Amino acid sequence: MSLTTLLIQAMATLGGLGLVIGIMLIAASRLFKVETNPLVEEVVEVLPGANCGACGFAGCADFAERVVEENAPLDGCPVGGFETAREIGGILGQDVSEAEKEYPFLRCNGGSKCVDRFDYVGIQDCTAVIMLSDGEKGCNYGCMGRGTCVRSCPFDAITIGEDRLPIVNKNLCKSCGLCIEACPNDVLMFAKDSEKVHVECNSHDKGKTVKAVCEVGCIGCKICEKNCPEDAITVTKFLAEIDQDKCTACGICVEKCPQKCIEMR
Repeated sequence: MSLTTLLIQAMATLGGLGLVIGIMLIAASRLFKVETNPLVEEVVEVLPGANCGACGFAGCADFAERVVEENAPLDGCPVGGFETAREIGGILGQDVSEAEKEYPFLRCNGGSKCVDRFDYVGIQDCTAVIMLSDGEKGCNYGCMGRGTCVRSCPFDAITIGEDRLPIVNKNLCKSCGLCIEACPNDVLMFAKDSEKVHVECNSHDKGKTVKAVCEVGCIGCKICEKNCPEDAITVTKFLAEIDQDKCTACGICVEKCPQKCIEMR
């Protein structure tokens, strides 16, 4: 048998095999085809495509499917915001009302005003610092300032300032909440622009301990609580907390606080 004949037979065999496999794949695709709701594809088209998971689902496609199935809210995509929610509502024939925007707020103003217990040399990560003897800061509850939140933000909306505290750029922030989830000390929280008064401290240490390590930490003196005319402030475990529903932003607590740890924004 000549070489040419062998080549022709081999090519014919491979061609036939490819044809059979192709037919089998076509049959399998039709047999196991999963019917998708066309509305899901429409919703995916209007989503930002960040696939950041801030909605609580695996990605934009998963979120779109859950929305169509009414297992997720129309405004569940914080990255897309109200405009995206309105487009989704239009696709699904539902009205969407705009909620007030929330941004990450830092419950710590220590930074360079809080003493360091030792000089840390190592991975620039807040979790790594905390794993080493609860962190380098004199306050175990405060911001470590090592930029874990910065690296968690997919929109470059956070930077570390000269005082070693994170700064949130509201023009870039999408309120996805990834920085809040990433913070190992839970010093970041969502706050609305209408909420004007905030306690810039997260410490539950006793006053004497706080004053020894931080210039601006809450010492649980209850002066703010006693002077608030709206009973909007309570001190729990040596830390003042503000009930934003009661607060009228009169500013008395800001004026009276001896540690200057209450901020009027």
